[in-house]
Amino acid sequence: MAQALRPNTAGSLFATDGKRHPLQDSLMATTLVLGLTSFITCFIDGLHLLTSWTGLLGLLIGAFGQWVSVTTRERFGLILGLGASGVGFLIGMAHGGLFGGLIG
Repeated sequence: MAQALRPNTAGSLFATDGKRHPLQDSLMATTLVLGLTSFITCFIDGLHLLTSWTGLLGLLIGAFGQWVSVTTRERFGLILGLGASGVGFLIGMAHGGLFGGLIG
């Protein structure tokens, strides 16, 4: 009955290995902030430059974060940030793109 002495964290959404992961946590937080910024600004007319650049950075940082992530908690946050970054990036590209008339 060894399982009675330990909590079952294998099935938890936020399962962790009990260790600190500062790089992965900072990548997750950065991806979430960039994704949230990109998603919110995509609804404001005239901010397509900010929207597309924060979306692109969020996608790149989130992809690297997925590559080095260790726990389910990190991957969950990264996927939320990647989704928000992707939506913001695509809407920003549709409204003017990364350079938005500054070049060409």
